[in-house]
Amino acid sequence: MPRFSYLGRPLKALPEELVSQSEKLHKMLAAAGLGSRRDMEALIAAGAVSLNGRTAQVGERVRPTDIVRVHGRIVRLPWMRIRPRVLLYHKPEGEIVSRDDPQGRPSVFDRLPRLKGQRWVSVGRLDYNTEGLLLFTTHGELANRLAHPRFEVEREYAVRLLGGLAPEQMRRLTEGILLEDGIARVERIVPAGGEGANQWYRLVLREGRNREVRRLMEALGLTVSRLIRVRFGPIAMPPRLKRGMMQELDEAEVEALLSWCGLEPAGARATKGKPAAHSGSPRRGARPQVSGRTASRPARRG
Repeated sequence: MPRFSYLGRPLKALPEELVSQSEKLHKMLAAAGLGSRRDMEALIAAGAVSLNGRTAQVGERVRPTDIVRVHGRIVRLPWMRIRPRVLLYHKPEGEIVSRDDPQGRPSVFDRLPRLKGQRWVSVGRLDYNTEGLLLFTTHGELANRLAHPRFEVEREYAVRLLGGLAPEQMRRLTEGILLEDGIARVERIVPAGGEGANQWYRLVLREGRNREVRRLMEALGLTVSRLIRVRFGPIAMPPRLKRGMMQELDEAEVEALLSWCGLEPAGARATKGKPAAHSGSPRRGARPQVSGRTASRPARRG
């Protein structure tokens, strides 16, 4: 029999069910958009998180009735999940994907819309001299599902080389080349035209190591003159999204992306347990379609 509040509204959970509901603290902080689960564990370990007035410990569980503070400020945990936001940004060369840079270089975070009670989390990175598609979200677990190497989400790049690749070099790239941090390989690579010494190729990786494309080409004695990320997982960069412009996914597109990653839609309770192991993208199938609406103009720097 349904239960109702004193205002006549149906209760979503019995009071005793609400009290008994609990989740790992670092998981709920990530779901609140404060960063990845690993980042939240580090934040707790550093003593920056309090639970009901005392310093929280790594591995603790939290309930809806608990009061959680981060750096002294109360954080509202998403027990009733709020729809996450996902932003596409065409990063130009000359911007760093970091909030703090000792050299004072321009940051991609300088351009993002301001949030209240949430935080933009970048999905992977692009180095200072690389342009292309960069994703941001307020959903820490979504960022983790897209960027963590164990999920093997595809990243597609357009790369311009000074000089062409011989068939033997293309075979080496797909079989694997030993770099200082282990063997790296491309999933597939195809010629994409060019003139003279400048030759374009499209290639796909399944991990996001630092400067991986450039280091692979350097191992073959070739120089990358331009590098553009054109796709991340199911999201391809819209043609209208010019350098320095951004575009936010609508509700249907966000729901499709969550489903593709094996996460429950907004409004549903967080998925228990870990996603099933897969070789390739989190969930193969149709890509969430990005609408053709006009992208926003570059934000002015403050």
